[in-house]
Formats: sequence, structure tokens, C-alpha cells
Amino acid sequence: MPEWQDHRTRAIDQLIQTLREQGIIDERVLLAVREVPRDRFVTRSLAASAWENHALPIEYGQTISQPYVVAAMTEALHLDGSEFVLEIGTGSGYQTAILSRLALEVISIERIQPLAVRAGAILSSLGCTNVTVIVADGSEGWSKRAPYDAIIVTAGAPAPPPSLVAQLSTAGGRLVIPVGPERGQYLVAITRHGDEFREAIIGPVAFVPLIGSEGWPTSREPESGK
Repeated sequence: MPEWQDHRTRAIDQLIQTLREQGIIDERVLLAVREVPRDRFVTRSLAASAWENHALPIEYGQTISQPYVVAAMTEALHLDGSEFVLEIGTGSGYQTAILSRLALEVISIERIQPLAVRAGAILSSLGCTNVTVIVADGSEGWSKRAPYDAIIVTAGAPAPPPSLVAQLSTAGGRLVIPVGPERGQYLVAITRHGDEFREAIIGPVAFVPLIGSEGWPTSREPESGK
């Protein structure tokens, strides 16, 4: 095995061990993190750091999230492979690729067109045929295909956008979203049963703001994706 490949394998093994130690227990999520090549979603200059457990910069001042955060958010969706999922904030496409391995179909919305185009190309090259990337205001969701079994938001909102809540399936639809001030939020999981909503706080996180009509004002920087 070439030295670079051996280093990559050891780095992946270490990352998976770290995620286990941090409390990730869903084996399907851990397998997806192991198998999705995170180094494909960053620049060549950062490829050697792709398997470290921290966020990395991508274009347009955005980031590819820390693997632990990606894994924790994905685990909170409780996917079994039958779900129709909406992702808000495609970004690099890394989180999208993780979802594509765990859900039946994924619609991902990105407001920055060049990021959407780049992510779509990478996802296509990886064989993620169950993903559709759309350029739109993600804070409004995508009502044309609602309802969704699961919705994941990869940017911080002042409160859960009403449109996203309304687009959840009434039969146990799950929304995972960072909520709170711009400089620090709590990751919240909302589950819908009919017209009843149950909310659980997962833990503190720090995301850039969700920009849009039901997020933060458009005068702020555009939101991050995964």
C-alpha cells in the first residue's frame, strides 16, 4: 500500500474512533462517514487535513463542517433508508453525500449558485444519483415536493422557519436545526406528530447565519453548507 494511502486509512480509522468516543453510536452513520471521501470536498491544499475532526474552509467564505457535527446532526434524523430528506445549505456537498447513503432521496438547497454547481458535480462523480441540488432561498424550504420525512439545516436560524416546520411529514417528521444568536446556537431536534411538535436540545453549536426571508436578513453573509 502506498505511504499516502496508508496514512489516509489510519487517519480515517482515527476519525471513526474519535466519533465513537464523542458519543456517535449509529453504525450506519459511522459507515457513511468512513466511506464518503471527505478529501474530495476540499481543495487539494487541504486534502491532507480532510480526515481531521474540525471544520475546514471552502469557497465564498463558507466551511465544510466538523465531522462530529455532521455525524451528530445526521444521527439525530434517525434515518433508516426509507426517508425523503430536505437539506438546507448544500455548501461543499459533503453532508449531502452522507445523507444520500442513508436516505431514499435527498433534495438539497443552496443559495450560492457556484457552490451548488460544484457540489452537484462532485456528488454526480461519486454516484449520488438520489440527490437533487436546487438554487433557492433555503429558509423557505421547497414546498413543491413537501412533505419531508426529515429536514436538516446547516446554518443557524433565529428560530425554526415556519415554512420548514410546515413542510414536515405529520407522521413523525424530524427537523434538525441550529437555533439562536448569530455567534452561538443550540442544535435542536423537532419531531412532528399531526399538529403536535416535540422539541429536544442536542447541544451547543456554532454555525454561520441562515440567510433568507425566514432566516437572518439578506444583508448578512450567505449561509454555510456542508
